[in-house]
Amino acid sequence: MRQADEKYKAVKAALLAHADPERAVPMAAYMRSQFAFMGIPAAVRRQAYKAELQAFKKEAAVDYDFLNLCFLDDYREMQYFVVDALSGIQRRLTPADVPKIEPYLRFKQWWDTVDGLDKVVGRIGLNDPAYRPEIEGVMRSWGADSDFWMRRAAIDHQRGMKDRTNPDLLAELIEMNLGSDEFFINKAIGWSLREYSKTNPDWVRDFLKTHAKRMARLSVTEAGKYL
Repeated sequence: MRQADEKYKAVKAALLAHADPERAVPMAAYMRSQFAFMGIPAAVRRQAYKAELQAFKKEAAVDYDFLNLCFLDDYREMQYFVVDALSGIQRRLTPADVPKIEPYLRFKQWWDTVDGLDKVVGRIGLNDPAYRPEIEGVMRSWGADSDFWMRRAAIDHQRGMKDRTNPDLLAELIEMNLGSDEFFINKAIGWSLREYSKTNPDWVRDFLKTHAKRMARLSVTEAGKYL
């Protein structure tokens, strides 16, 4: 745990060296003042902790004690480090990592971290064909979760998978959430369909023909952006 604490302190110190209190004010306001910010733009932030990120990638095992400390930190940039760290080792992850990553989706929730972490988990199913059924089972569970952020994660977890998307699962997860009045769910439905329309526009057109009457206007508008 001491090593994890030292690594955590190194990441935070690297970021604090670039803190901009004036910039932090609008950044926090953009996230509805739910989180404290150091005020560091994304490119500067990633450069600031580049060495720590590279060291993390080289470690033989994922140090979740270290990631937990980072995620529990008050500053939002520390949660962004966790997302970047896991994204950087995504191809090494297995279904056994999901229970350790899931708390990051359930704590300090907002679209910025949820939308990064859902891709990390979703792509575990592409790392090995044997993993895919288990990951899809997790997504079906999340798709019916009482927490709408988990449902959003499930709906959008295949975002950007292109021809590796499972359209049957995409349809199933969306259908489970039709009729919602939650903005972030309806946005997710439209976003997932819009992204898949770049690969399979006919499938998305057919889905809209079948379901448009049950879909929120936001979802339909987003889904049809590239059709």
